Amino acid sequence: MKEYPILCDKIECYKKERGCNPMKKDRLIVLTDAVLAIIMTILILELEKPTTPSLEAFWDLRQNFFACFLSFFWLGSLWMALNTLWEKVEKISQQIVWWNLFLLFFVSFMPYATGIVSSHFMNHTAQLFYGLIVIVSTVANWFLHKVIDKPNIDQKELLEATAQYRKLLIPDLIIKGVGLILSLILYPPIMMYSVLIAAFYIITLKTLSEKRVNN
Repeated sequence: MKEYPILCDKIECYKKERGCNPMKKDRLIVLTDAVLAIIMTILILELEKPTTPSLEAFWDLRQNFFACFLSFFWLGSLWMALNTLWEKVEKISQQIVWWNLFLLFFVSFMPYATGIVSSHFMNHTAQLFYGLIVIVSTVANWFLHKVIDKPNIDQKELLEATAQYRKLLIPDLIIKGVGLILSLILYPPIMMYSVLIAAFYIITLKTLSEKRVNN
């Protein structure tokens, strides 16, 4: 088989300019899916059990169940967004890999943060910690959707999708930020309620957007 050193050099230069990474996209998807699956499983496994199984005992744990449901629901919506994203991505770069790792790192704190807020539902500091984990993870997700554009600059559909999703995340972050402030000065659980509202906001707008495209 003939070698074409000039052509190979040009290809290598092109890869460097586009920031392409030799890692295959599938490996990054498998890692992301595995980490999120483990995190979501741990949420359920760490649910506090009633000392004596009864309706009253389960009712006493309602805050634990709510915190677990919210975290699971939020992680699920994140997985759906990432799944939609990876379907359109053709090339990955070092920046994409690192921002994906940053996102997974912060998201991996969710079982820990959920456990703290479940045990101290009315505590300002507990709600602050939970809120910061969610907000920082959302910021990392925003940057992930930003850096994906560069190596996939020729993918018009992907660029439109990432731009639209980043626009959705701005009001999402505002809702969570306002919730964080109000939880510190008024009522601590407002933080978790704001996460729920923001998640419904994102899902509703994405659903309406997909319906318009299909019609």
